[in-house]
Amino acid sequence: MEDVLTEIPPPSRFFQEDLNNFTPPLPPLPSPFLLFSNPKLDAPLRPTLLIVAISSPSLFVFHHLSSKTLIGSLILPEIPFSGNSIEPSLTDKSCNIYAVNDVDGRILVVSVQCSVAAERSHAVAKVLIGEEIIPERVLILDSIQNRNFRGKLPPDETFAFKLETSAARKEGPSLLKDVDYFPSGSMVDGLPAALLSRCQLKNIKGTLCVSWPEFGGSAVPFIQSLLQKNVLPGMDFGLNNGEDGYSWFSQNRNRPFDSELYT
Repeated sequence: MEDVLTEIPPPSRFFQEDLNNFTPPLPPLPSPFLLFSNPKLDAPLRPTLLIVAISSPSLFVFHHLSSKTLIGSLILPEIPFSGNSIEPSLTDKSCNIYAVNDVDGRILVVSVQCSVAAERSHAVAKVLIGEEIIPERVLILDSIQNRNFRGKLPPDETFAFKLETSAARKEGPSLLKDVDYFPSGSMVDGLPAALLSRCQLKNIKGTLCVSWPEFGGSAVPFIQSLLQKNVLPGMDFGLNNGEDGYSWFSQNRNRPFDSELYT
């Protein structure tokens, strides 16, 4: 007679998705929130321009901008603080908010140095735009992704395209006058798309600029030139040749999304 305790159990009659019905769902992630260094700041903030740097070249350029002041951070509970430095660093997994100095008008820069999961993009966009920060105009800087672009991307060329909200097209000149529109058939997803959609929903003049190449030394001077010509004329970003240290940063930043929230 076979021993029921040691016998190999028969295969389950349930499919894997049916078995998942018996496991309790994971608790929902806490909502992202803004944390300002000065709690006495008048909320909501109303900058004339909000720049959201997501691509590696734009993060590198704004990191070297000396005339900026750290005023707060966007906190995502699923992003661990372990390994982050006390002073802002390019290697941190953070999302800091800066005020640009020596510029007429109020300009804020958000450096998104952490990976934002696709399902969290709309929650992050909602926190950054339209609640505690209500900007007149928004500029989102990202890179062209091979998987989303219809056509060939030459590795030895630098170029950029833009997408704009209805308000940006109707009211006033374009923020990026000499940049062509994103070709039909290509698409943008994730956080950049969520931010632009949020601008459209709130009737804010929003511009999404995607540049190529995604990595490589030529991308840094290209983004720097684009910003100095169209957005921050005359601004000194403190980059001599535009490539110091960028190769190491771009290689080490391209790592998968991780979370220690439930470990």
